Amino acid sequence: MELIWIVFVLFDMVFVTDCARGPPRVSAKVAHRQAVRIGRTMKLQCPVEGDPPPLIMWTKDGRNIHSGWMRFRVLQNALRIKEVEADDAGTFICKATNGFGSVNINYTLIVIDDSSSGRDGAGAAGDAEYSTGLPGKLVRPRFTQPAKMRKRVIARPVGSSVRLKCTASGNPRPDIVWLKDSRPLTPEEVGEGRKKKWTLSLKNLTPEHSGKYTCHVSNRAGEINATYKVEVIQRTNSKPILTGTHPVNTTVDYGGTTSFQCKVRSDVKPVIQWLKRVEPGDENKYNSTIEVGDHHFVVLPTGEVWSRPDGSYLNKLLITRAKEEDAGMYICLGANTMGYSFRSAFLTVLPDNKPHFPPIPAVSSPGLPWPVIIGIPAGVVFILGTILLWFCQSKKHCSSGAMVSAQALPNGHRQPPRERPLPGADKDCMASMTYEEYLTQQQQQQQLLLAQGAPKVYPKIFTDIHTHTHSHVDGKVHQHQHIHYQC
Repeated sequence: MELIWIVFVLFDMVFVTDCARGPPRVSAKVAHRQAVRIGRTMKLQCPVEGDPPPLIMWTKDGRNIHSGWMRFRVLQNALRIKEVEADDAGTFICKATNGFGSVNINYTLIVIDDSSSGRDGAGAAGDAEYSTGLPGKLVRPRFTQPAKMRKRVIARPVGSSVRLKCTASGNPRPDIVWLKDSRPLTPEEVGEGRKKKWTLSLKNLTPEHSGKYTCHVSNRAGEINATYKVEVIQRTNSKPILTGTHPVNTTVDYGGTTSFQCKVRSDVKPVIQWLKRVEPGDENKYNSTIEVGDHHFVVLPTGEVWSRPDGSYLNKLLITRAKEEDAGMYICLGANTMGYSFRSAFLTVLPDNKPHFPPIPAVSSPGLPWPVIIGIPAGVVFILGTILLWFCQSKKHCSSGAMVSAQALPNGHRQPPRERPLPGADKDCMASMTYEEYLTQQQQQQQLLLAQGAPKVYPKIFTDIHTHTHSHVDGKVHQHQHIHYQC
């Protein structure tokens, strides 16, 4: 019964493991065409599952979406877009990958205006130039994304960039003019703004870019204005500064995926490096560690450092298939030629709640392999059997040899020399039988035969015993006896 249970446990482990693990798969139906109005928040779902848990990446029109995209946030199984703009229209792809394969979910995002029933050709190209769709009715201009225009005072360091937005709609389609300190900007100053009419992009800022920028939007029905104050700050030679609250303490399920973020402000592009503290006694598990004070740290692989529009730099540490060994303290280190700054956070990995099967009991001795255990007794039995068979064969041969010798000798001859082996007997079967004992045995056998009425048996061997005496010159006498056998 125990053997059957062990076989069942092994089968269940192999079968369940092989069936559960595999490439990611789509777990729910999705609508591949999505529509959203300007200024709203959109969430694109990515319902995928797999074992091991897949790593999810999003792309828009072939470009990877990362933490540097201000209004985009990659969630565990979705992509959230805040304050949707017309430029957000396009093709989005959610790609889920693990060690067994990958799967894609495609979306086509359509951005529409809340106050219009359509757009012209230029609007379809992404310029967001909307009309009311009512040719006979005049509609004064209005800003369609006021949430993006709340921050009117913007400070940027030298060499960074800034974008000023004034997206608007009306009927007829309004026009926009950009002014700096009440002076219209030239086409060369507007630059990229000529292509994206509602956005003024200023790159590689210098102190001369400081000032008040006003967007003047008007049509036949009216006009509106919005003013931004831009301050370009001279860079100072200082060490990096970690801004915001990241990295923060994080908890992740066993086998799950999580990440740490690090935002660094620096006059020049800094070096951002992630470190993990090595617990005491675990130093030998790593090829190399660095010692800081009383602690050892291991240097982790670092991904790409992204430059943000506000002049800061962002880096992200991704942890996939979290294990107990991944728990501990992590440090984000930002450094440049003037110094460094760092901030730490702790990762907690929850215990694995999957059932663990009991270990299979051993069926053989842990000291010796089973062929040796079986072979030793079998060898002993074989040797004992061989000895016993040889001993039996030897006894049988000894008995037959003695019988032949007894029948071959005559009855009534002179005594042969004592201790002389009998002819025809086996060397191993010879006994020290006296001549008187031999004659007595022969007489008993003849009497037994006569009593049974058996015919008389005459011996076939005749003996002649005589003695020779020799005299020597020196006076010595030598005497010896000869015994002759004749059939």
